[in-house]
Amino acid sequence: MFEIDRLLSEVKRVHFIGIGGSGMCPLAEILHKEGYILSGSDNNETDTLKRIRSLGIPVVMGQKAENIEGAEMIIYTAALLPDNPELVAAKQSGIPTFERSKLLGAVTRMYPNAICISGTHGKTTSCSMATQILIEAGFDPTAVIGGKLPLTGTNGIVGKSEHMVCESCEFVDTFLDLTPDIAVILNVDEDHLDYFKTFDNLKRSFAKFASMATKAIVYNSDDANTIDALKDVLASTDKDIITFGLGKDADYRAVNIENRHEYYSFDLIVKGDNLGRINLSVPGSHNIMNALAVAAAVMYSGVSFDAVAKGMEDFRGAGRRFEKLAEIGGITIIDDYAHHPLELEVTLNTAMKMGFGKVFAVFQPFTYSRTAMLLDDFARVLSIPDQCILTEIMGSREVNTYNIYSADLSAKIPGSVWYNTFEEVADYAVKHAKEGDCIITLGCGDIYKAAKIMIKTLEEQSK
Repeated sequence: MFEIDRLLSEVKRVHFIGIGGSGMCPLAEILHKEGYILSGSDNNETDTLKRIRSLGIPVVMGQKAENIEGAEMIIYTAALLPDNPELVAAKQSGIPTFERSKLLGAVTRMYPNAICISGTHGKTTSCSMATQILIEAGFDPTAVIGGKLPLTGTNGIVGKSEHMVCESCEFVDTFLDLTPDIAVILNVDEDHLDYFKTFDNLKRSFAKFASMATKAIVYNSDDANTIDALKDVLASTDKDIITFGLGKDADYRAVNIENRHEYYSFDLIVKGDNLGRINLSVPGSHNIMNALAVAAAVMYSGVSFDAVAKGMEDFRGAGRRFEKLAEIGGITIIDDYAHHPLELEVTLNTAMKMGFGKVFAVFQPFTYSRTAMLLDDFARVLSIPDQCILTEIMGSREVNTYNIYSADLSAKIPGSVWYNTFEEVADYAVKHAKEGDCIITLGCGDIYKAAKIMIKTLEEQSK
């Protein structure tokens, strides 16, 4: 038995440091449902904190050593700095203290059918799609998702069934804390090399994740990197193996694909049988692969094809995943989480094919290491839109030992501009966009704030 699982069977009072985080809130809700007495702290008022308080969970604003008093277990978010006074006190207290991913792993073991969806790209969209299908099909799932599901307005839900959907992130190997019943691998690409150092190390982690599946491995048989990563696992596992892709040998295939302004439909072939038509309500050809992966996982869990088809047609996307925020004065504002060159490439190609006059891409690079290591790839894909507008790099957890700046990236992108503040990039975008154009904000940091500034400006101009 895992240490945290044993302790969870013995304790009742659990304290969350950073309880309002999008990844923390669903876990708190799950423990609350299980009867634990919870408390929490945070530094910022958010909608998630309102949700937590509505459950009767007390939350203290500000992170101080005295907040942990009375706790029998402490869970903290990885977003905390090592010198956070509450975290320091927790680690010195002797109270069992765990990072969020350890608790998420324990939660996956509470549900007999945990669908854990991994991959360098597409996790949040796929988890949201799977969750919506399971909800609409009456399966009453629990879910922990990396973005908001419009159907529920939350990053997670607590159900009463055996089914769980869990976003499984490879960053610093957190997905290796999970216990997937169904392990889904959407794709494997070079990322987080500041941690993994080499692509082979990253592939080994995906192989280990797949090997932990208790029931089935669902993987992309069109993706050479995934096949290479899993080859040894697939050769030795006794678990069910399910493939998806466009290739004729895939168990779940899309055929007779039609494209209407980047909204796709296709026939779903399962092991040679044509089950019927799938109509997607999220744009981009990459969502065909996400849909195939989801169909494989939820149908293995007992969902009918008809329920899959309905859920996919009803699904309009996840928060910050090609999310249309507004259309004001004929200018469309879209926000997307893309922060890796391959994600940016598919997102920007999708936007460019949707019939807009011009596409303005407002990108916030995230981490110095990724920007430096993939500089030429970023420059190539950010040349796709009609114009690229850059903010300064969001360093997050890193120090700029790479001596890299947005000016270095801008110099490689024809016609691009860069500014230090969101007010400046928003002002530039709104002044240059015309009726029929699209402005898309991109990045996994807080670039969405620039989109909100643009919307406010356009609304004031339209009065």
